[in-house]
Amino acid sequence: MKAYIVTDYTEDFIATNGKLTTDEAGQKLEQYIVEQAEKHLNEEDYIVFAVDIHDPSDQFHPENKLFPPHNVEGTSGRNLYGTLNDWYQVNKDSDQVYWMDKRHYSSFSGTDLDVRLRERRITEVVLVGVCTDICILHTAVDAYNLGYDITVLERGVASFDPHGHEWALNHFKNILGATIK
Repeated sequence: MKAYIVTDYTEDFIATNGKLTTDEAGQKLEQYIVEQAEKHLNEEDYIVFAVDIHDPSDQFHPENKLFPPHNVEGTSGRNLYGTLNDWYQVNKDSDQVYWMDKRHYSSFSGTDLDVRLRERRITEVVLVGVCTDICILHTAVDAYNLGYDITVLERGVASFDPHGHEWALNHFKNILGATIK
């Protein structure tokens, strides 16, 4: 069994007017991410929506110094983008689908993700979403350190930094031993 982890595919990261948008690069992923979600649901894999949650008044959170306010708790910026939100609304009550708030780049940092995957005897994570060189990268590094096999779906990841995106894809493959599909 695999975990299909969709990271930060939200209005703030994808929509043209998003607070920290990947814009067109992220928007191009929409149909593919939805198709893959349906495929993994049919294969009875575990589907995780790992979504940033922030409080801009938290003076101790380092991201508040690095980036403009984004994915702020209680705002529509945290909604999944486009047809992925529709897919989620239809399938959110399935035991196979899990929404997870995260405060850090990595989906594993400060969350119960590792415990949930181990309870289900999951040994492989399949990563999609944004940003390739930030949250996907940090999630992949933690997955590597925790002993998971890693697959990154190249058609399912994007960044607002094209150079960072390419660097991260090479890092996944050459340093973390990930499969790039």
